[in-house]
Amino acid sequence: MAPSTEDILKKYRAKIDRQLSDYNESPTPQGKFSKSYDTFRASMMPEFSRYERWCKSIGNFFTMKLGEKDNARISRAIEIAHLNVTPSEVVVFATMLMFLVMFGGSLIITAVWFLGGGLSIGLLFLLFLLSVFLFFYASKTPERLAVKWRLKASSQMVPAILYIVIYMKHTSNFEKAVAFAAEHLEPPLSTDFRKVFWDVEVGKFSTIKDSVDNYLAGWKDYSLEFVEAFHLIESSLYEPEETRRVAVLEKSLQVILDGVYDKMLKYTHEVKAPLTSVYMLGIILPTLALAILPLASTMMGGAIQWYHVMILFNLIIPLLVLYLTGNVMMQRPGGYGETSLLEKNPLYAKYKSNAAYWKGFFIGLPFILIGLIPFFWRYTNIPLWLNMARDYTWAELGIGFMGGGYAFGIVDPLTGVLFGPSGALSLILSLFVPVGVAIIFIVAYHDKTKDLIVSRQKYKEVENEFTSSLFQLGNRLGDGIPAEIAFAKVMDSTKGTATEGFFRMVNENIQQLGMGLERALFDPRRGAVIFYPSQLIATSMRILIESVKKGLKVAARSLMSISEYVKNIKKINDRLNDLLADIISDMKSNMVFLAPLLSGIIVGLSGMIATILGGLAGMAESGGLGGGEEIIGAGGIGGLLGIFDPVTMIPTYWLQIVVGIYLIQIVFILTSTLVTIKSGRDQLQTTSETGKNLKKTITLYFIVALVAIVGLTLIGAVALAGLT
Repeated sequence: MAPSTEDILKKYRAKIDRQLSDYNESPTPQGKFSKSYDTFRASMMPEFSRYERWCKSIGNFFTMKLGEKDNARISRAIEIAHLNVTPSEVVVFATMLMFLVMFGGSLIITAVWFLGGGLSIGLLFLLFLLSVFLFFYASKTPERLAVKWRLKASSQMVPAILYIVIYMKHTSNFEKAVAFAAEHLEPPLSTDFRKVFWDVEVGKFSTIKDSVDNYLAGWKDYSLEFVEAFHLIESSLYEPEETRRVAVLEKSLQVILDGVYDKMLKYTHEVKAPLTSVYMLGIILPTLALAILPLASTMMGGAIQWYHVMILFNLIIPLLVLYLTGNVMMQRPGGYGETSLLEKNPLYAKYKSNAAYWKGFFIGLPFILIGLIPFFWRYTNIPLWLNMARDYTWAELGIGFMGGGYAFGIVDPLTGVLFGPSGALSLILSLFVPVGVAIIFIVAYHDKTKDLIVSRQKYKEVENEFTSSLFQLGNRLGDGIPAEIAFAKVMDSTKGTATEGFFRMVNENIQQLGMGLERALFDPRRGAVIFYPSQLIATSMRILIESVKKGLKVAARSLMSISEYVKNIKKINDRLNDLLADIISDMKSNMVFLAPLLSGIIVGLSGMIATILGGLAGMAESGGLGGGEEIIGAGGIGGLLGIFDPVTMIPTYWLQIVVGIYLIQIVFILTSTLVTIKSGRDQLQTTSETGKNLKKTITLYFIVALVAIVGLTLIGAVALAGLT
């Protein structure tokens, strides 16, 4: 019986499907990307869920109608960051946050006033500034999250184009190439590519090309070279000749490489001035302002209190620095940076664990308790329970050369009333508070990242040598040697190099464990790529697995193309690192050297001022000023102390703690900024560098502040001795 037309169509449809099926799953994206998108998005982006919950819970109290421009701006940021919120919820959440801080703080201040405390107008003003700043900061959160998304996604653009180009060189099917990239790329760009298929499945677009073009419209203003590269790939489908089609595909890869280099070159020239402004406005000027705060507080009769300084320096200014550095990072072009996904590393569980924080806490806690001794002596009855005085003179402690005042600076020598702590000993002990806080993070970050950093350095060494190894592997495949045997051949020729371990592991998996090539590379427990979590290695091996199905010649050409790509991208990376080196080194030296040096000296000066004013008050009480009154002037020492009353001065104990915590905050903010500028959004590098920079900064600050406090206090004691 002759076959019917339907039978013939089914036969050849099945044959075409088998030819186009380039991976083990279903030949179409159906089944891969058709799960609930909300569930998929939530599993891929847990970091945004807390902000979304806040917006959903607090932002639903009422609805706000936004202006057309604001609504479009926030909606665009929400779409880019894949947030499940509305513009109204974002603005309502920011508004509620502002009023909660403003009215909550006002209620606390009013309650303190009714209980007998003073009404602090300055604190009300600072709370108003903080609440207004939090409003603008919270309303800009979708844009910052969108920038984070784009920074991470854009660092995967070049590998994405490479995936599609290499795939389409041997199979000219645009849908399958995009599906292949979505399957093997890392989030967040893979999430974007999967959403392209999702939009087709739900009927938003009729073809993958329409969905891709809509997606690319979002990158038009941010990464035009990515859009142009995609359009070139699409145009290759219409080329009648094979050589011209391949040439267009190679051109698309060159377009994105050149575009990334040109934009980063321009960025390196433009970013230096904003970073200098951040350093001046966020570190230098606030630190210099601290030098006059002790005297200013005495001249204003105690109107400036330590908690005013804490709100200003530990809340408002760090948020301002965070805002300014966020603007610098928002200008960073995409397409360049670290692309490896930290979560794929086998050691990620150790990084994610909180055990390192507990270890750091128990190591840092004794230092914090030492630093809190003046607090306990001043605000609790612990010294009375221990049958000890609240304060001792330097002479009573056996070190009278430090002067005749009180060591803790807790007891007013004129009235005997408690104040401070403002003595040199309190100031020295207070240094242990920021040291203890810093130790918590230094120990935790070191333990969390040390093994991961060693692992990354290991595979970075492999990447440096991987170009020649890929070329050798491609030559072996081109000679007709099966891929399984080719790995053994390359292993023999790479002895003594960093890549030998990778090829040896693959060969052992094949020869000793009987694995197939794909399992030998990507087995979740034993695969070689798992122990070398490099995007370059994973990309190369994925393309090898897929292209070898088309034949050894196709696989050989694919590996040769990757080798050439790696050579080009390495040149670009080296050049960009050279250009960024000056900026990174300047800002790092400012952060870990100049900032702690200046802050330590300022703290020492504050201690000297407190010592001199306290000593003058003690001399006035004992009448031991000698001829000093004639030297000081007609008003005498009483007139001087009427202007600069040490009791109303900001306690240097609290002032130093504020400065120390502020330095820690600045290290966190600037380190994250510098890593982002250099490598994109790199969580591992940020954590590791923060711990290292914190160690250098706090160590230098502690030494400089200790020397400055002791040295300048002695100078003040000598000056006072000359007046007696």
